[in-house]
Amino acid sequence: MTEHTIGIDISKSHLDAFRLEDETAQRFENTSRGFRALIKWLGAIPVARIVFEPTGPYHRALEKALSGKVPLVKVNPLQARRFAQSCGTRAKTDAVDARILARMGAALALEPDAPISEKLHDLRDLQVARTGLVKERTRLRNRGQVQTIPVLKRQTKARLALLERQISELDKEIAKHIADDQPTARKRDILCSIPGLGPIASALILTPALRLRSGRSGLTACHRHPVRAALTPKSAPWTERRPEAWPALSPTAVSPASGKASRSAGK
Repeated sequence: MTEHTIGIDISKSHLDAFRLEDETAQRFENTSRGFRALIKWLGAIPVARIVFEPTGPYHRALEKALSGKVPLVKVNPLQARRFAQSCGTRAKTDAVDARILARMGAALALEPDAPISEKLHDLRDLQVARTGLVKERTRLRNRGQVQTIPVLKRQTKARLALLERQISELDKEIAKHIADDQPTARKRDILCSIPGLGPIASALILTPALRLRSGRSGLTACHRHPVRAALTPKSAPWTERRPEAWPALSPTAVSPASGKASRSAGK
């Protein structure tokens, strides 16, 4: 039995779907009613994968509605564009993009992403909002250090106080979401038992990373993740780095003539 590959190009108002095996295209609304129509259009056919690109806030509703019901594959937009160029496709329309995504999924035999529960989707949205507030707080702190006009310093101080309250409110909501999910709460307790990891860092680690497909083998490449950052020597200040974590110089990394390490050492 043939397993079908579907490509979906997502925009603010609609979804362009393309089924590769019978080259059928269809457009749906990017709403709850459109999602139901999409599932009805898929029918009882065996679906191997539904390939789409992340489009900021516009793909989240689709991902949230279909996760766990159909096999979803979220791919890196740059990789999808490079695949289109390798196929000789220069046009970029919604219908063309949907066709390219379907061809990419079938050609690379991309494996579906692991389903994410609705609670973890909400947790990720809360963490995204918190990250934005933390960045804004850092920006205001840096600006306040160089401001000299009293009214500007007063306004910056007031905005910082508001941000602190909002971050604290999000921390409580994130902790509540984790506590309501028993498996996630158990993982948090395990992480908090590690010296140096508190509730905030543990919650960030437990948040599903934004995973994007890239590479010819269909492997996943996620954005910077707190676990990776914590285990990387570069995450610590220079004075705190352990010598055993530094890359060792290979015998060929030192020039016999100068005795100096070459730039390629440790790469």
